[in-house]
Amino acid sequence: MKALSLALVALIALIQYPLWLGKGSWMRVWEVDGQIKSQRDKNAKLQTRNTVLEAEVRDLKQGFEAVEERARSELGMIKQDEIFFQLLQPGQSVPPAAQTPGKAPAK
Repeated sequence: MKALSLALVALIALIQYPLWLGKGSWMRVWEVDGQIKSQRDKNAKLQTRNTVLEAEVRDLKQGFEAVEERARSELGMIKQDEIFFQLLQPGQSVPPAAQTPGKAPAK
């Protein structure tokens, strides 16, 4: 009887090993579940970024206002026959590119 009990305990231990420590164990399931949650968070952030970029692309394709805004802010462009005023802080000098050709810089 003692040998049978010992054999059953050993059999139960052998059955439990894959459940807790094997390839498809609970530990591995918990680890993969954590990775899935982390990846879902990353995907949500990237989806938000993609939505913003998609809206910007749509705006650039359909509306000239967005193109004009970009040209003005990033490239410093102005419309033809438009007057551009640059306000300088006290002590700030006029950049060489902004000076009128043929005239000495104002001091």
